[in-house]
Amino acid sequence: MSQQATIQTVLDYPIVPVFYNPDPNICLGVFNACYAGGIRAFEFTNRGENALESFKFLQRTAKDFPGYILGAGTVLNERDAEAFIEAGASFIVSPCFIESVSDTCYQNKIPYMPGCMTVKEVHYAMESGCEIIKVFPGEVLGTSFVKAVKAVFPKVQLMVTGGVSPTKESLSSWFSAGVAAVGMGSLLFKKEWLEGRKFDALEEAVAKCFQYLK
Repeated sequence: MSQQATIQTVLDYPIVPVFYNPDPNICLGVFNACYAGGIRAFEFTNRGENALESFKFLQRTAKDFPGYILGAGTVLNERDAEAFIEAGASFIVSPCFIESVSDTCYQNKIPYMPGCMTVKEVHYAMESGCEIIKVFPGEVLGTSFVKAVKAVFPKVQLMVTGGVSPTKESLSSWFSAGVAAVGMGSLLFKKEWLEGRKFDALEEAVAKCFQYLK
């Protein structure tokens, strides 16, 4: 998928799961449930020793789902960026702007979505060519930060991660503030659902989120 097609997928399906689990079977169950619920862009975070192998496993699975793209999150250095891109990552996400990761993504024509928490950081990311910028941590910055940034940079595409709940109230507050997409992690993936392999409950929760957006 081209860089612009990847960006458009995130904007068209603006709920992006942010997920990692050491159990590949749980990863697969979550991955499938999210697609069934309407997700088309999935961020698998680099937070465990076997993260890359699990990513490769999901990437092979993604080929069976039309339009499903898989990106890598919590990428902190050039080495990991190259490894995940080689494994098929459609986009790369970091908690902050990392020059070497940005350069690697640019060279490979892969969208880079760095975390920013100041207006200066957002501006720098924009100047560096980032088309979707991650507002992180969302629970610290809040919707007022998004509104302030959008007032200065009305065309910037922001994706908030952290503090987003799978509820109508939470989604409404963030999208009304001006975000283009949201990333959802632990608030979406309830511990009891994962432990009990209740992937149907996850699918239903995701589907409800898209209903709220409509």
